[in-house]
Amino acid sequence: MKFNEKLLAIRKKQGLSQEELGMELQVSRQTISKWEAGQSYPDFQRLVMLSDYFNMTLDELVKDIDVQDVREKNLMDEKVSSIYSDVEKGKDLLQKCWKVMCCLGIFILVLTVLALILHFIFPDVKWLWSMK
Repeated sequence: MKFNEKLLAIRKKQGLSQEELGMELQVSRQTISKWEAGQSYPDFQRLVMLSDYFNMTLDELVKDIDVQDVREKNLMDEKVSSIYSDVEKGKDLLQKCWKVMCCLGIFILVLTVLALILHFIFPDVKWLWSMK
């Protein structure tokens, strides 16, 4: 029997709801639900708390757990986290580039307006407007 199936069976045998077990372990009901669905696994501290709460040894609680499955899920979580981190870095870089481009555009616009104003104020100054 897999850990998630064992946890579900033990919880139901004790007549506990996911909410009640979550309160005992100081986790949310959704966390218990994920453990029972096999979507995630408790950390070592929570495993010890579970074994104490159900008066079982850790070996009894986690025996038949597929260690490779846990490793693969952890690796997948790390990959997703890495991808999310890379996306956030990309977004930050894009925002910085956008700010630089906006500042550069404003600078060019100000220079152009300033040149037009100078041209209207000093239209007869040839050296100012000649392009040699």
